[in-house]
Amino acid sequence: MVGVDPGLANLGLGAVEEVGNQPRLLGSVLFKTSARTLQAQRLRDIRDAVTEFLALHRPHAVVLEGQYFHHQKAVAFKVGQAFGVVMLCAADQGIPVFEYGPLQVKQALVGTGRADKAQVAYMVRALLKLPVTPASDHVSDAIALALTHLQSRRIGALESRISAQR
Repeated sequence: MVGVDPGLANLGLGAVEEVGNQPRLLGSVLFKTSARTLQAQRLRDIRDAVTEFLALHRPHAVVLEGQYFHHQKAVAFKVGQAFGVVMLCAADQGIPVFEYGPLQVKQALVGTGRADKAQVAYMVRALLKLPVTPASDHVSDAIALALTHLQSRRIGALESRISAQR
């Protein structure tokens, strides 16, 4: 599972797997681009970084933050471009893409949709038994997205077993 916190300037990537019922971090990276670089080149650099990360970890799914809204239209537009590049990278490798909104992630990991970034980062650290919290909010958010999808899959599998028993 690879979670992606898309952004043009800062893009977080986090790969997790589940061993038994315990999630394990496989790798993470904060990919940055410079505002001094042409936008088309920045998008190409993001494509190359995401393609490489996906090829390295060979995930069964890519998980993106959906329902992104921002008061500044220019920021939302740039995030949307990075979002599209990530979706294209996943499609190129035949990997399905899933989306979760910020409230879904907070609810899944912290238990409340009103959680702040520090609480989400703390839960990422606790669930993965990491010695330190990820240094970047973007990386922490990417890992949180992957963990949310793992939890969603577990719930779906449990619901399927319950339905089969009826």
